[in-house]
Amino acid sequence: MGRYTPSIMRGIMAFPLLNARYEGPLGGLDKVPRPFLIGVAGGTASGKSTVCDKIMEQLKKSGLEHHRHVTIISQDSFYRDLTAEEHERAKKGEHNFDHPDSFDVELMRRTLVDIKAGKVMELPMYDYIAHKRTTKTTVIHCADVVLFEGILVFYFPEIRDLFNMRLFVDTDPDTRLSRRVLRDVEERGRSLEQILHQYMTLVKPAFEEFCLPTKKYADVIIPRGADNIVAVDLIVQHIQELMRPNRPGRRQRNNSDSIVGRPH
Repeated sequence: MGRYTPSIMRGIMAFPLLNARYEGPLGGLDKVPRPFLIGVAGGTASGKSTVCDKIMEQLKKSGLEHHRHVTIISQDSFYRDLTAEEHERAKKGEHNFDHPDSFDVELMRRTLVDIKAGKVMELPMYDYIAHKRTTKTTVIHCADVVLFEGILVFYFPEIRDLFNMRLFVDTDPDTRLSRRVLRDVEERGRSLEQILHQYMTLVKPAFEEFCLPTKKYADVIIPRGADNIVAVDLIVQHIQELMRPNRPGRRQRNNSDSIVGRPH
């Protein structure tokens, strides 16, 4: 981290706070919990999944032998199935997917607890068109580092308290809206009128009420998302330290990279 001056660091990263949820200093890697669970929160289209992808990409570029032991999971995997009435509202863009009630919190909690226990898990896959879980699942193997990203990953105390590190991606609202418009038009076939109506009546109010207040729980705030190369580099450096192959008590595994779910 020596190449970053204090003026650059100020307001971007707060690594001393990371010691709060595991025993020992950063150098005490034998006491770092494995898997090391990182929560990544932020508003819709803030760049949460891109930040996670960049972290994975940087680990690969670094030549780190053990980058395959990093797993990315999206909170979207835990959307609950809609009732018939909710489904009709969703087709009209009138159902609020950014509300805490949209998630199966208990399933989310059980899954993360089992992942932290090193169990192999099957995660549900969510169909954004049908607004329900599919019969397909994704297998998550044991990992050294798990990044769990979503709009409300810090909202529920029983979920928030499971993380060893908390990142909040803080992106300008206009940028987030423009990204959401492009994404929903190109990937989900929605009209501009429907997207803007949903954003102004549901998404924006939900962000201000439920997501933005959870920013206070973050150890690390990342302005500008993945464009903030300094912040991403520092996070990668920290993960590299956690994944040093010669650290004591390393478990040997042979996994593939895992990226589960994408943002709603």
